[in-house]
Amino acid sequence: MNTPNNPHNVPETPQDAREEASTVGMAGGALAGAAAGAAIGAAAAGPVGVIAGGVIGALTGGVVGYTAVDSADPNYAYWEDSYQSQPGYRADYDYTRDYSPAYRLGYQGRGVYAGRSWDESEADLARDWDTIKGDSRLTWEEAKASARSAWHRVEEALPGDADGDGR
Repeated sequence: MNTPNNPHNVPETPQDAREEASTVGMAGGALAGAAAGAAIGAAAAGPVGVIAGGVIGALTGGVVGYTAVDSADPNYAYWEDSYQSQPGYRADYDYTRDYSPAYRLGYQGRGVYAGRSWDESEADLARDWDTIKGDSRLTWEEAKASARSAWHRVEEALPGDADGDGR
């Protein structure tokens, strides 16, 4: 925050730093996506393609705030070990294909939407789910409980009530 005591706008708290990093990552992804989309649109459809490609690229690039993970990620390992005891578990679905994207959406989405509560972010997370779910067979309604559990697990590790929802 740019104040007399902080004239260079340096993040003052860990939460400020997380929010800034999330914003920069999302904005960078959106800008890169817009540029790539505009270039492809120009080649395919001229000036109208530039605009359409830029908009589509920006929306897709903004989801870049989510990164690929594997079993070396401690969150991945935690949920792989405990997903079968979580609400909404279905024995005919497996962790790697079906559940890991939902948990990733929750624990990475908490950083992507830092400063917002689950309720304030749910509509955006539902749209993100459609983009990052990959081969998961879970619908958003099925994935939501897993994503929410992961979101709240991250929140519980933060000091205080980071998003003001009383948790």
